[in-house]
Amino acid sequence: MGRKRRARVSREGDEEVEGPAMAADESNSLYEIIGVERTASQQEIKKAYHKLALRLHPDKNPGDSEAKDKFQQLQKVISILGDEEKRALYDETGIVDDDALVGEAADKIREYFRAVYKKVNEADIEEFEAKYRGSDSEKKDLKDLYTKIKGNMNRLFCSMICSDPKLDSHRFKDIIDEAIAEGELKSTKAYEKWSKKISETEPPTNPLERRVK
Repeated sequence: MGRKRRARVSREGDEEVEGPAMAADESNSLYEIIGVERTASQQEIKKAYHKLALRLHPDKNPGDSEAKDKFQQLQKVISILGDEEKRALYDETGIVDDDALVGEAADKIREYFRAVYKKVNEADIEEFEAKYRGSDSEKKDLKDLYTKIKGNMNRLFCSMICSDPKLDSHRFKDIIDEAIAEGELKSTKAYEKWSKKISETEPPTNPLERRVK
């Protein structure tokens, strides 16, 4: 088990949190958990995450509580590795703020993900993506993530499966703006800043086209 520290991380759109944090064992690092090298690019990390997320997504595992739990754990991993600032801090300190991502617990997650990873192929990904993008399930995931990350859309695109900022920014903005207008979601400073920037760009002609792999 790793050593304990007190950790404080504060970023735009996040609440400042202080509490016990654990140093990840080198053999059970977050990189090991999702099966990439520590030198992996952000694109490689996101690809590995998507491959696992597509297999574990609740839509593909209705009623499977274990898959739902592992999907949530996977989101915790990508929330760190998918964010360049948080990844840099993790690389420097080896600290994570969740006991489920270190030690024996992390080892069990890693073994589970490795078994799942082998079951996913490109055809599975394409089939899921074709049904998911533009669906009610995608809208629900988008709104849930928006609430979870307090409107920080750069972080949202790290965790949102089958998403591409170039294709989906305007589409996601429309969905979120409608939810805010109806009182379902609350606007945040981080979202308003992103939204203004997106409003100044031209939307894609066919946002639901198949993404380029």
